[in-house]
Amino acid sequence: MSKPQKKTSAAQTSISRYFGGLNSKSASNLQCGINPNPAQHQLSRGKQKLPPDDNLGLPTKRAKLSLQGEVVEENLNCETSWQSNKGTMSTLPKGAGGLCSSTLEKLKSFSVVHSETQKEEKRTEDSGSKICEQGSSVKPPLDNTDPCRIKNRPLRIEDKSEDGEEEDSEPGSSGSAATKQEFHFSQFAKPGGKGGGKGGTSADAGPPIESSTFSRRSKSVYTPLEQQVIQLKQQHKDALLAVECGYKYRFFGEDAEIAAKELNIFCHLDHNFMTCSIPTHRLFVHVRRLVSHGHKVGVVKQTETSAIKASGANRNALFSRQLTALYTKSTLVGEDVNPVCRLRGEEEEGACGDVVADPPDSFLLCISENWDKLKKQLTVGLVAVQPSTGDVLLDSFPEGKARSELETRVLKINPVEILVPSDLSEQTHKLLQSIANASAQADDRVRVETRDSTEFEFASAMNTVTEFYCHAQEKGSRSLSTVASLESAVICCLGPLIHYLQEFNLERILRSESSFKHLSCTSEGMTLSAATLRNLEILNNQTDGSVKGSLLWVLDHTRTAFGKRLLRKWVSQPLTDPQSILERQDAVKEILESDSTSLNLVKSLLSHLPDLERGICSIYHKKSSTQEFYLICSSLSRLGLELQALLPAIQSQISSGLLRGLLLDTPDLLAPSQSFLKVLNEKAAKSGDKTELFSDLSGFPVLQERREQIQNVINEIQNHRKEVRLTLKAPALEYTTVSGQEFLIEVKNSLSSTVPRDWIKISSTKAVSRYHSPFLVERYKKLLQLREQLLLDCQREWTNFLDHFGEHYHSMKRAISHLATADCLFSLAEVAKQGDYCRPKVCENQRQIVIRDGRHPAIDLLLGEQNQYVPNLTELQGDGRRTMIITGPNMGGKSSYIRQVALICVMAQMGSYVPASEACLGVLDGIYTRMGASDNIYKGRSTFMEELTEASEIISHATERSLVILDELGRGTSTHDGIAIAYATLEYFIRDVKALTLFVTHYPPLCELERVYPEHVSNYHMAFLLNDPDTAMDTDDGEAQPEFITFLYQLTEGAAGRSYGLNVARLADIPESILQTAARKSRELESIVNARRKSKKLLSDLWSLSDKSSLMEWQQMNS
Repeated sequence: MSKPQKKTSAAQTSISRYFGGLNSKSASNLQCGINPNPAQHQLSRGKQKLPPDDNLGLPTKRAKLSLQGEVVEENLNCETSWQSNKGTMSTLPKGAGGLCSSTLEKLKSFSVVHSETQKEEKRTEDSGSKICEQGSSVKPPLDNTDPCRIKNRPLRIEDKSEDGEEEDSEPGSSGSAATKQEFHFSQFAKPGGKGGGKGGTSADAGPPIESSTFSRRSKSVYTPLEQQVIQLKQQHKDALLAVECGYKYRFFGEDAEIAAKELNIFCHLDHNFMTCSIPTHRLFVHVRRLVSHGHKVGVVKQTETSAIKASGANRNALFSRQLTALYTKSTLVGEDVNPVCRLRGEEEEGACGDVVADPPDSFLLCISENWDKLKKQLTVGLVAVQPSTGDVLLDSFPEGKARSELETRVLKINPVEILVPSDLSEQTHKLLQSIANASAQADDRVRVETRDSTEFEFASAMNTVTEFYCHAQEKGSRSLSTVASLESAVICCLGPLIHYLQEFNLERILRSESSFKHLSCTSEGMTLSAATLRNLEILNNQTDGSVKGSLLWVLDHTRTAFGKRLLRKWVSQPLTDPQSILERQDAVKEILESDSTSLNLVKSLLSHLPDLERGICSIYHKKSSTQEFYLICSSLSRLGLELQALLPAIQSQISSGLLRGLLLDTPDLLAPSQSFLKVLNEKAAKSGDKTELFSDLSGFPVLQERREQIQNVINEIQNHRKEVRLTLKAPALEYTTVSGQEFLIEVKNSLSSTVPRDWIKISSTKAVSRYHSPFLVERYKKLLQLREQLLLDCQREWTNFLDHFGEHYHSMKRAISHLATADCLFSLAEVAKQGDYCRPKVCENQRQIVIRDGRHPAIDLLLGEQNQYVPNLTELQGDGRRTMIITGPNMGGKSSYIRQVALICVMAQMGSYVPASEACLGVLDGIYTRMGASDNIYKGRSTFMEELTEASEIISHATERSLVILDELGRGTSTHDGIAIAYATLEYFIRDVKALTLFVTHYPPLCELERVYPEHVSNYHMAFLLNDPDTAMDTDDGEAQPEFITFLYQLTEGAAGRSYGLNVARLADIPESILQTAARKSRELESIVNARRKSKKLLSDLWSLSDKSSLMEWQQMNS
């Protein structure tokens, strides 16, 4: 055979059908497919000599096209058509780079007439050349619209017969049979590129080639590893799979391209798939990064060890692999994602500086909707679970079109992941979309996963719940009757949630009786709506969404991660029980004023603790590493012992009932941790060596027996030294270990003649050679098998050990909850030390807010030592003046004032001290706010619609025990409509709701309500200084000038006559010419209005005259 013919004989069939479609129309004819029967498709990689009678139709060498149209022999996937009816051999021109003339002709112009193709199809069928392939192990997609890319990608070229016509499968052939079993990998394998160069195909080329036209000699195009990955991907289509391959984890296909983009690593083509890899010791870093960007990541590990596999029947097969863990934003539980340096706190912080931090909360929220056709009422159910801490929240409530109740709960729960049914209503979808896209950073956005709506149907969900809780036999597990008594909307969420958590092996947390808590906006605490949380900046500021500047930022001086999570709950849901508020205040007061050393010691114990709450939950899920377990268990044991030692001092020195109860109860709850710690070998636990982990094997008979077997083999090997010494006549010979190879017999090369011929040389150097005798080969092999079996046994025993610890999970969680409460109380005491804070007096049966010298907690802290914040007096009485109408100039401090009143009320009902000299407050059932002006594009609401929607929610929920704050209601529409709406709304709150109300407005007519309801309404304004009106309004040339005022930020009785908006325009650097024009226009409008008012007054006075003398008197006064 000629040299060009030899060069064209290597072939590789493309799997490009698994790749994405073309981005360019120019390559629409190059169809890529997978052979339905890999056993019949031969993959040739090197040079292969062809028999003389088999030259026709074999694939040519892989090639690619350059931009000049010349053919380059590189990675070209060729597909061939058999023409068994022709006995002639294709000729290969020597100057064509090893390609036949028909192939070159096709490369120059891929223009094929469809009718000719059909003729060729018919002819090839008649000649019996059509190949029917069955029994395929990998079914390819036969989608005719999925072409292969040819730019910087392997290109497949159809090797044609002399007339250049294509073969195609007709309906009813084996191609259509294969279509029924097709499986699409377009979202898994590498996506295509754009066609380029002069050799590109025409857009109107002939029909694509079916996968049934592959060569009879071909076999699978995939390597064994790729076939294994395809099977795994078929089972987990929605996850990015990190596959363990030796010392690294690899991503394949589209997974690799996504991972490379997110992780900023290199992605390349390897065989048939794009691939990229990460080292095994950095798995936790990269998994966290991918998860933070909203991906679901699966970790696939090898489930076989080399020594055991070598002795088995499948020694020549590929290592078996299976998915061992799945991770999303809410399910980051396990040793793959919890590195020890993150658990140890600050001492190794630098080692994990590039690790994505855990969010404060990582709730998984499931939402269901049930529409009652008879009542025409929507009921929303939700179940929120935090797998990392074990918290489970339930709720069911009626909902309106605005979805305000749902929004309030979602903001309070602050989930990182939400499960919704596929038939979710449009209003709810828009709400969740707006929440999910609220953050500008991708790693802060909520991940929303849509599940099959049938899982959310009551019958299906109830079956799942029944099956799940019927088998619950753990101590503390919820009974089926308890779960079945839950609301139907909650059941509809619980079913899909069980299914979802079972994918991650985290469903065990739903069995716990103590974890379930009912989330309610009315029964457990003060109601803070979503708008209130946002407008008052309770959890986040409105500038950049961060915590700084919020109320939580002011109050958070916690020392532990679990304390920080609890404080967030306290802030978002203040108490309504006066007794509970007093208990917290007493505890804070004692921490402030007590000189007890025991409290200082307890405070110091809370410093530098790992996240115990997440740690014990990881143990409960049986996903903890030895390092994490030892760190958590040793911390719990140390806390228990040290608190036990402090018990006498606590009993004698602490008088607060809340603190005493917390600290006295904790040591007994933590006691079991000591027995688990005694079993462990500290050094082995810290290094992760499970074979030496248990210091006392009396409780582990399986490990004890395996250790004895290993020791017996080692003894046999050691005893074999006598024979070796006699054979080599070296009485002092000892075994050596080199590069991990043990029990090597080292012999100088000069004495190699004394070595028996049946000994096996393992390695050698210039001076010595190292051997294993046949006995050592057999025994060493057995020793490796036993060691690997010991590893498996240790892993099994370790899982059982974690399971035993899990029996004490509920008592441990209760103890950690006590410590978190103590941490929050210490934090509130730190706040009270900041200066000028007082203990508020909480009056249970009085509706009042009396605050003397009140300050905004966040602004006061941000201003620091400059002490520039102006304190103000607030006095609202439920039976007296309960409504304040606040007017004044723009930027005068009205909004800051009303926020400070609300925040002081929130702090007081949390049990905290407040920034004031004196405060006497009634217990509020809720705070409702309408502030700011912004539209909501995701919900399809204009600015004014958003205002009125929030006002409507307040009207429907506020009570006489609520605080209502309305800031500039009605400004989003015309003046008359705005005044009318604001007037009517405010009058409704004064007359009907009777809530404590702060109403900020720039509409002077609203101040008239003070005359209408003098006992309940009072007018106030923010004080200011106005410069000389003459110099302000007129200049030498007669031009009007805007006023210049000085803000005093002092709340003063009486209404302000004007808002002085032009002063703010000057502060905003509006050009002077515009300011002058605006000032002139303002004077003109005021003159017109004043003239109208004067005329109206004159007419009114004239109309009231009844005699001639009065008329004459009126005429003299107005002449």
